[in-house]
Amino acid sequence: MITVHTFVFNFFSVNTYILSDETGECAIIDPGCSSPVEENELETFISRNRLQPVRLLNTHLHVDHILGNVFVSEKYGIETEVHPQGRPFWGTAREFASVFGIRLEKVQTPRHFLNHGDTVSFGNALLHVLYTPGHADGSICLVNHEQKFVIAGDVLFYGSIGRTDLPTGNFERLINSIETQLLTLPDDYTVYPGHGQTTTIGYEKQNNSYFL
Repeated sequence: MITVHTFVFNFFSVNTYILSDETGECAIIDPGCSSPVEENELETFISRNRLQPVRLLNTHLHVDHILGNVFVSEKYGIETEVHPQGRPFWGTAREFASVFGIRLEKVQTPRHFLNHGDTVSFGNALLHVLYTPGHADGSICLVNHEQKFVIAGDVLFYGSIGRTDLPTGNFERLINSIETQLLTLPDDYTVYPGHGQTTTIGYEKQNNSYFL
């Protein structure tokens, strides 16, 4: 049984997720912790719940979603796993951070890659990788079919979709990704987005103005 815990980190209000099961192993997704206070919040939760981080995953490599990568990697001895098409972003992460007044001391260069159709395991749990570009090259969603949920990054939001005005963004590609990869899931799947509140596939089919 997977437990999903959400933190809201940094001034972009990124949803950072810790997924764990009965074994105590966990996956950390999009660690956005950007200060010692936020790092301590994440570390305290892991310690108090006696969790063992074994996977560090990024849904995409926009700077707000990777601010805690180095901290998590060095603290728990795990390396970032990303889609290879996100390669342009880690080379320019410092420059993008500086635009928003953020100073990145280190940027981790990923060496482990996830492609469409791959599975990610931790404990007894499996996540299935969907490649969903449009918001950014390298964007992935992570689906668990047993408990009917998807970690959607900045692809699909409650009543909205990811922005497409940043480098490698493309509106048509994003709509195609959502329609072919996410809206084909059953209506009762919960969507955990990269920002904001959870939603469901069924709610978005019926209420999201981009698809009516």
